Formats: sequence, C-alpha cells, structure tokens
Amino acid sequence: MSAIPQQSSINLRRFVMSVLLPLAVGLGLFYLTMNPPMSDFSVMMDLMLLTTALSLVVAFAAYRLGWFNRLPRLQWSLLAVYGLAGVLVFLNVWIIARLMFASSHDLMLASILVVFATGIAAAVGVFLSAALTDRILTLNRAADRIADGELSTRVNVQGRDELAQLTRSFNTMAAQLQQAQAKQQELDVLRRELVAWVSHDLRTPLTSIRAMLEALADGVVDDPATVQRYYRVAQQDIRSLSHLIDDLFEVSQLDAGGLQLDLTPNSIGDLISDTLESFAETARQQGVQLSGAVQPDVDPVRMDARRIGRVLTNLTANALRHTPAGGHVHVSARRTIGGVEVIVEDDGEGIHPEDLPHIFDRFYRGEKSRSRATGGSGLGLAIARGMVEAHGGSIRVESAVGQGAKFTLVLPG
Repeated sequence: MSAIPQQSSINLRRFVMSVLLPLAVGLGLFYLTMNPPMSDFSVMMDLMLLTTALSLVVAFAAYRLGWFNRLPRLQWSLLAVYGLAGVLVFLNVWIIARLMFASSHDLMLASILVVFATGIAAAVGVFLSAALTDRILTLNRAADRIADGELSTRVNVQGRDELAQLTRSFNTMAAQLQQAQAKQQELDVLRRELVAWVSHDLRTPLTSIRAMLEALADGVVDDPATVQRYYRVAQQDIRSLSHLIDDLFEVSQLDAGGLQLDLTPNSIGDLISDTLESFAETARQQGVQLSGAVQPDVDPVRMDARRIGRVLTNLTANALRHTPAGGHVHVSARRTIGGVEVIVEDDGEGIHPEDLPHIFDRFYRGEKSRSRATGGSGLGLAIARGMVEAHGGSIRVESAVGQGAKFTLVLPG
C-alpha cells in the first residue's frame, strides 16, 4: 500500500508569497498615503521586514512540527490556527506601534483593540467553520458505514469546493465498491453452479459407463448385439466426456487470459466449407438441409483459423440441435464496413425471450431438464463469444419463438 505524500514544498511557496504580498501592499499604502521622508520609510520597512520574518518563522515551525495535527478535532485545530494568527497580528501591531507611537496610552489602547478584534475574529471563524467540519464529519460517518459493509451509503454533495469534489469522489468510490460486491456475489453463485453442473455432467456418463462395464465384466450381458450396443454407448459417453473436458479447458484459458491466438491471413470461405462438410452427414440423418454462401470479396481475413473454426462448429452444431426435420440451416459470410460478418441462421424452434439475455452464459441451457442429449454442455456459445471477443470482434443473436435463430459474428477486417 502506497500513501500519497503531502505537497509541502508547494504549500511553503504559497505561504511565503501570501506573506510577501501584504508586506508589499502595506509598504505601498504607507508611502502613498502618508508620504513619509525616506528615513521614516526605511525605518517602517525594517520594522515590517522584522515582523514578517518573525511571522514566517513561527508559522513555519507550527506547520513543520505538525502542532495542529496532534489535536483530536478539526474544530480545535481551526481555533488554534485563529489563535496563532491573532498572536502574530498582535506581535506585528505591538512591535511597530511600540517603536512608532510616542504615547504609551495609545499603545495600550491599540493593544486592547487588537486583542478584542482577534477574539471576535476567532469566535466568528470557529462558528463559520462548523459548516466545514460538519461536512467532514458526515463524510467520516459515511466512510465508517462503508467499512461496516453498507456499500449503498451515499453523501449529499454540498457546494462546489474541494470538499464537494471529495464527496463526489467518495460517492463514485462507494458505487464502484457496490458494483464490485455485486459482481463478486454473482461470481460466487456462478462458481457454485459451475461445480454442481460439472458434477452432474461428469457423473451421468461415468455412471452409465461404469454400469455397462460392470455388466460386461460380470457376464450379465453375453448377447453379441447387446454387447456391441453397450460398447457404442460407452464410446459415445467417453466422447461426451472428452468434449466437456475440452470445453472446460477452453473456458479456463479464456478466464486466465491465456488464450494464444495465431493471427494470420486465412480464408473464411474454406472454414465455412469445412464446417458444412463435417456436418453434412449429421444434417442428412436429421433430415435438415444444410447450405452456405460466401461473397467473393470476403477473403482473406486475419484470424486464428483453428479458433474461428471452433466457433463455426459450435454455432452450426447448436443450429442443427434445435432445427427439426425438414428445416434449414444456412451459413454465410460477407464483407461490411466494420469487417467481416459470418451468419449462422436456422428456421427451427427459436429462443424464448427470457432466454435471450443468457444465451451466451456458461452452462446455460434453455431446456429446464438440462438433458445432455438436447442441451449440450452449455459451454459452446460461451466459448464462441470468448474466442470472437479475443479477436476483437463481437457476436449477437436474434430470435423469436417458432421463427428460428440468427447468430451473427463480426471479425475485424
């Protein structure tokens, strides 16, 4: 933790300048109004320089030694400042009057009046400073409440001075702390849900694999067709586990900022073609028409071909998963002013309005049953968004129930 040092040198320069100014003004007024001979002017200048030097020494000693910082209340410090100022005024007037006045009666009268005026000025100053100290006390109480965890605490801004600026900064800090707390609570909830979801998605296939292997090992199943079916199901579950582990690894890289991109000029058209080819058999078995179109001026695109290929795979698999037989999934790319747009759209079941804000959240599935057969791992779209944003791009979705969904990702040109 680093502390911000006080600007002592700047304060000292300002103080010296503020003392020299009244010295110059006083000498100027004395010369202009009284028109003294040079001998009297020289004596007056020597006296004023003497009292000025005395004032500088006393005030600097009080400031340097931190006399006023030792008092428990700011109002007492202000009273001490007024008292010291009064003493310095008295010394300045008394020394000059003592040497210049011929009458001791006039000297005594001037001293009494200075003491009286200093007392009145100190009383008025302390009374008026209450407005300042009250604002500071309010800030202090608000800071205590923030320390106790009441992050919704705010302080009303009064005036336009430095304390008003401090109050605004305090309110901004409190708002940021409140947002950080809300974000942390949200992350805690997501972390707990993550453990529960991963446990569910790992336990289900593992339980299935263990049951089938135990049945095969114990000889409970000896029919060749059934044995082959058990093997196929076990292989499918193992592939599901492998995909889930790969997804978790990608998410951990995105979270840690350790996703290394190999950005080189590549063909988005080739990626779309490869994606369509890899899903052609799946689409045929589901009775879904799969097509694509790429404008001729799209390529080349500076990107990590493997990562963007993963994004296209996730989006296309998601579209096929939610498109019934007889439906259509279309993948296209075009060049725009902002870069390159890749669109994956289908005419399937669409997305419910309440699900749209969460569609890119991790482990989010619109199916409340959370079936792996219909819902996927719930990480594909989150990974797609993370990879696109790592490229400096963006991804969005448009959908309506019964009218399909349209995912649009934009990559920098």
